[in-house]
Amino acid sequence: MSSAPERATGATTTHPVRRVATASLVGTMVEWYDYFIFGTASAIVFNRIFFPELDPAVGTLAAFATLGVGFLARPLGAVVIGHFGDRVGRKSMLVLTLTVMGLATFAIGLLPTYDTIGVWAAVLLVLLRLVQGFGVGGEWGGAVLMVVEHAPPRQRGFWGTFPQIGNALGLISATGIFALFALLPEEQFLSWGWRVPFLLSAVMLVVGLWIRLAVAESPSFERMKREQQEVKLPIVEVFRTQWRSILVTIGLRSSEGIFSYIILTFALSYATGNLDLPRTPILLATTVAAACIAVAYPLFGLLSDRVGRRPVYLFGAAFTLVFAFPFTWMLESGSMTLLWLAIIVGYVLAIGSTYAVQPALFSELFTTRVRYTGISVGQQLASVVTSGLAPTVAAALTLWAGGALWPVGLYVVASALITLGTVAATRETYRHAV
Repeated sequence: MSSAPERATGATTTHPVRRVATASLVGTMVEWYDYFIFGTASAIVFNRIFFPELDPAVGTLAAFATLGVGFLARPLGAVVIGHFGDRVGRKSMLVLTLTVMGLATFAIGLLPTYDTIGVWAAVLLVLLRLVQGFGVGGEWGGAVLMVVEHAPPRQRGFWGTFPQIGNALGLISATGIFALFALLPEEQFLSWGWRVPFLLSAVMLVVGLWIRLAVAESPSFERMKREQQEVKLPIVEVFRTQWRSILVTIGLRSSEGIFSYIILTFALSYATGNLDLPRTPILLATTVAAACIAVAYPLFGLLSDRVGRRPVYLFGAAFTLVFAFPFTWMLESGSMTLLWLAIIVGYVLAIGSTYAVQPALFSELFTTRVRYTGISVGQQLASVVTSGLAPTVAAALTLWAGGALWPVGLYVVASALITLGTVAATRETYRHAV
């Protein structure tokens, strides 16, 4: 039986949307698998094999810093790839980003460690992380646009969640595979077990490329090309005419960007390092949370098509505000049950409701001529100051507070207030043309 979105549009419209949505889901899953395994490894492995000479707490900070370095390259990737995405096409740039990410991730799995080449191991790790960041800087915007620009006007929220589902499936793959190899004896895991998830990216790269090469170009982009409306320098045009939309994008990402990486990365490090909890059950909790959010994304997307983007986003930011301190209390408790509850509830309700809406909402904020550049730059500038810094800031605040997490709770509250203020000042977009 056809779903509600399919009945509303008819076969001639739905089939291309479904095909493109599937391609975006699979390709995004591969991209984010590559990115998430780095985050997981930085929480439980990299401090021990790339920074073994440092105090454990300082080594964790150094490992999180390598995670953050990748975010510094994301705006550059957004500008460069967004430029060609707005001038050459969405599809070709998605093939490029997938290739760049896959090769960099595979190379990380081959890196020598500190015991072999000293500090140069960390230098090479940082360089490959920069390459990863460059690739992912243009990935999300292109994957989102391919779906949203193919989707029927009243179903952009629903179809736009498919790249987000790919994000969740990438997290499931990354944490699930790491959880499997974390069962190895400690010596084997640190010697070769951690490498296997990175090396598997080569297989996923081939699958992702095969699927992405089969889809058609965005109809909005094709129409713009026919009408010869391309902009010579999209980055200049977007900052000249749509700088407010860039600022709105950054503000909207505040709560989601910070809280998501505290849940996915910092909580894992704190639980295993400060509380001495076993890593495999916590990785499994993250895997379950990702499975739940993969189901929640399209539901939140559908809701945003019915009531608007702003109400759904307001719910997510408000929930983050209310849940910030309960999350830290459950994490501090040392109870595995409460930790599972904190990770799953926080991730599904706080992150699911906001991240699900972003593809449609951000696309609707920008015009077709600079849309790839606009949403990519806005998204990735936000990533630098939110996601990229979140684990390092949280670890530094915890170290400053002697292991207490109340400063982390305040950090999350502040991020939620920024997002709430931004939503309040943002116009509704769900009836706008793209």
